[in-house]
Amino acid sequence: MSEIRLSFKEMCAKFDVTPRTLRYYEYIELLQPERQGRSRFYGHREVARMTLILRGRKFGFPLEEIRQWLLIRDDEGDVAQQKAWVVMASNQLKQLAEQRQQIDEAIDELQSLHDDTLAALDGR
Repeated sequence: MSEIRLSFKEMCAKFDVTPRTLRYYEYIELLQPERQGRSRFYGHREVARMTLILRGRKFGFPLEEIRQWLLIRDDEGDVAQQKAWVVMASNQLKQLAEQRQQIDEAIDELQSLHDDTLAALDGR
């Protein structure tokens, strides 16, 4: 397996993120690229972490929770990280289900108001 070594610009392009986002992820210690002078290079570990970060964001996890979860692997290993993931995912699934219910209720109410208003306008 060849070693991945992406430049800052390549990393932004690969993950379709802005330079500001990538720098921020470094600032909050989600990523730790290799530095050579002013240049940054991202290896396999950073690419894998970025994949997990973006997946976590897609699922609605806060960055701090993602950071803590990534630290578990570094400190306690894969099994501990997987166990933590199951707990995090269970909690997030519950939150998303609650949000879906609230959205469904808002859609129903808005649809009803829309239909009532439209009917009132048609009756004039």
